[in-house]
Amino acid sequence: MLLNNKLASAAIIVTLLLTLSSLATSPCRAQLTRTENQPYLADTDAGSMPTALPDNEGQPSTAETVPSPAGPTGVDNSWHLAVSPYLWFPGVHGTIAGPNGRSLAFRASPGDLLSHFRIGLMGAVEARHKRIVVPIDLMWIRLGADNAVAGPGLGVVTSANITATELLFTPKIGYRVIDKEGLKADVLSGIRFWHFGENLHFNPSLLGLNFNGSQNFVDPLVGGRIQMALSPTIVVNVLGDVGGWGTGSQLEYQFAALLGYRIKPALVLQAGYRYLNLDYRRTHGVVFNVTTAGVIFGATLTLK
Repeated sequence: MLLNNKLASAAIIVTLLLTLSSLATSPCRAQLTRTENQPYLADTDAGSMPTALPDNEGQPSTAETVPSPAGPTGVDNSWHLAVSPYLWFPGVHGTIAGPNGRSLAFRASPGDLLSHFRIGLMGAVEARHKRIVVPIDLMWIRLGADNAVAGPGLGVVTSANITATELLFTPKIGYRVIDKEGLKADVLSGIRFWHFGENLHFNPSLLGLNFNGSQNFVDPLVGGRIQMALSPTIVVNVLGDVGGWGTGSQLEYQFAALLGYRIKPALVLQAGYRYLNLDYRRTHGVVFNVTTAGVIFGATLTLK
């Protein structure tokens, strides 16, 4: 008899628990009426959106979860792409030494370089998948000048045409170690390909004085960057890298700081300062130590 009473009591308790659980998880008639007249707001972080079902034989309906495109856990598995065209207005100073050991110091202001600017292309593109980031930077410029000079003969005047080309191609790959709402930090590694081209041509030609040459080398790099959101519209980016170590150049390093203003969710205007130093030395005595630094303006457009 005592065993039967215990079993009966247990059955009553289980029945009550099931009833309370059903009442707690099933919406009432008023809730169903409000759901049908006012749609739910989608929560992208939740990863799912509840959908109300119609009544079934007069009983309250249950909520069914419909997975979002991001998956049941809300993880973003898609690739993202952004492009960042920019204009860099630097000044340049440094030292050049030839195989004979003679060196020449030089300096050019941003205005000097701009007055000799012929054509150029500057920009960056970045692909991102989850925490993997792949930024690629390209800068290509050509400078030129035409001057009339006195030739070796009396009364002979010739025209000297000088062109200089510089190409920097920097592909990197990195990992986002911090990925929060207002703070993101990446560690990066990659290479920077350098190309310098020089051409000197006299018209009419002066025998033995025309010159055409180039230097090409590749440096490995390591670096990082930090992005901080000071407000919904103000963003700060700080980045830097260092490399060389005797592979192509003896040493190279750069840093940049940019202040961005978000005018649209997918468009940010930026302005800041960029500094790049190169120490290039070869065994036959050629030394090229140059610093390029100045203001930079650009924009970042998120395409996907």
